[in-house]
Amino acid sequence: MDPSKVKIPPMKDLNIENITENVIAINSLCEDARMRYILERLVTHLHDFARETRLSTNEWMAGLLFLTEVGKNCSDVRQEFILLSDVLGLSLLVDSIDHPKPPGSTEGTVLGPFHTHEAEEISAGQSMSSDPKGEPLLVVCTLKDTEGRPIEGAKIDIWETDSSGKYDVQYAERDGPDGRCVMRSDKEGVFWFKAITPVPYPIPHDGPVGEVKEGFDHLITALYLRGDPYETSDAVFGVKNSLVVDIGKAGPEYAQKYGVPEDHALLTYDFVLVPDEETASLRAHNSKVALDKLGRKVKIVNGLPIPDLD
Repeated sequence: MDPSKVKIPPMKDLNIENITENVIAINSLCEDARMRYILERLVTHLHDFARETRLSTNEWMAGLLFLTEVGKNCSDVRQEFILLSDVLGLSLLVDSIDHPKPPGSTEGTVLGPFHTHEAEEISAGQSMSSDPKGEPLLVVCTLKDTEGRPIEGAKIDIWETDSSGKYDVQYAERDGPDGRCVMRSDKEGVFWFKAITPVPYPIPHDGPVGEVKEGFDHLITALYLRGDPYETSDAVFGVKNSLVVDIGKAGPEYAQKYGVPEDHALLTYDFVLVPDEETASLRAHNSKVALDKLGRKVKIVNGLPIPDLD
């Protein structure tokens, strides 16, 4: 950047009172209006946090070292920063803002740190788990739009823990994916597979802290078992009433149709996806209402708010 071609405020005698406005002034040179707005609000709230808590040098260094350790625990199959975002409640907040769901559709929740992109695609009825200690579970689900029409050919990315409550990537001797699969919905919007009954598990303590058919809003969600000891104390704040399910028994109808014993554990769920354009409209509306309440005049550009200076 050539200093002679831009108007830079003097960077001298900065102190508690004037540091924020000067940092914002430097960042205001960014040509992207959305990025400029994000940087302005980030610097404002970050500096206010330091002032309000009277943050000490030792405390800030401890925070930096903690973030360093978080980074060291990241790998191709584990994202510790996602876990940090989860336990701070930020992941759910961002998902709720960016993927609002109208009534009648399936609510989203957090991705978590253990999703990978290596799961193999399986056919209907195949098993996604090789854990011999888990209780066998039949899962039968449907995928429909908000009008109740089946969605064919959607890509569903599924993963779960083993019977001890650990994901495959938490094992040092792991030699490939397990407890994971990718499926496609059939012409009736149905996808079904065999798994093991989920077990309760806490967030991992060994570290410092669904792609869908085109035309529908991306849905990341999870199902939670009713009565689970973490149902009302989820460390990543992901549980929602509409996502709490019961494990039942297959009974005669499912036993005959899917070739399992009548007392076989069964989980069923109907997922409802929202069209991209409906989500975009709802997201823009929610952003405008929320920022109006904060007294900030904004306009929506490419679906995202920026200051309205006109």
